[in-house]
Amino acid sequence: MPPGTGDVQLSVSQNIPISGAVIVSTPQDIALMDAHKGAEMFRKVHVPVLGLVQNMSVFQCPKCKHKTHIFGADGARRLARTLDLDVLGDIPLHLNIRETSDTGQPIVFSQPESDEAKAYLRIAAEVVKRLPPPLK
Repeated sequence: MPPGTGDVQLSVSQNIPISGAVIVSTPQDIALMDAHKGAEMFRKVHVPVLGLVQNMSVFQCPKCKHKTHIFGADGARRLARTLDLDVLGDIPLHLNIRETSDTGQPIVFSQPESDEAKAYLRIAAEVVKRLPPPLK
């Protein structure tokens, strides 16, 4: 959910059964404040928070391979410790993610063996591990 007042999240949680929430944030302080509010809101309405994902965690130069933490480093990890949650994974800031998404061919579909796709797949596996068993 985008940052904001939390009205949308509250409405969704009151009208649709939710097995759990995943909080996604960039590692910058202002985004983490919204992520913190979102996690607390879900807890107040008794929706389990399955963990945090750090989006745009690092940029790696395609030419020299130098890594730069454009939005800061490890912000989601600090927030996860504060909230007693796990970090489910990191999604890098990568041109291939944007390009494949813009063409309607997400990276996990169009380039499933890429490091970027593997980051998404690892996070998906972590989410599935934390979901409650289905009701019978």
